[in-house]
Amino acid sequence: MSPGSVLPPLDTPRLLIRQRTLADLEDCIAMDRDPEVTRYIKGPWNDPVEHRRFVEFRITRPYPPGLGYWSIRERCAPEKFVGWVLLIPDHGVGPEVEIGWRLVREAWGRGIASEAAGGVVAHAFGTIGLPRVIADIASGNVASKRVAVKLGMRWVEQVEEEGARYERYRVEREGLRVG
Repeated sequence: MSPGSVLPPLDTPRLLIRQRTLADLEDCIAMDRDPEVTRYIKGPWNDPVEHRRFVEFRITRPYPPGLGYWSIRERCAPEKFVGWVLLIPDHGVGPEVEIGWRLVREAWGRGIASEAAGGVVAHAFGTIGLPRVIADIASGNVASKRVAVKLGMRWVEQVEEEGARYERYRVEREGLRVG
């Protein structure tokens, strides 16, 4: 949790979407150990020490007000972590603000990513007043590209980063889809 920074809950009728804390660390690490979950994401997933350091840093580093990570749980099973959604400065520094999501495999295909990310987009525009939000999605990640489209995001360009190709999607404040 960012020192002095408290993120609002972004709960929906089906989901509990609360600020990610160190209490979520083991669940996040377990999720990342599934090679299908991290298939399109570069990271230290195979090095236990670096992986833990990476996730701890992401949980505890300071973010600008209103930005950070939220853990996702279902209201019907609030003790079970199903993933997270983020709204953070692109590449850690901005100026663009990126949205992202990651779910345990058991939660895939149930609309959870779209529902949680929709709450985060509404927060980005309604609470923070951001003019736009981006998502860089691995070219092969068809499911995440579908989520982006459901959020009202449009494809902007292909970007290359560290030898990997990503599709950049963007939603402008006036392009927000409701419902």
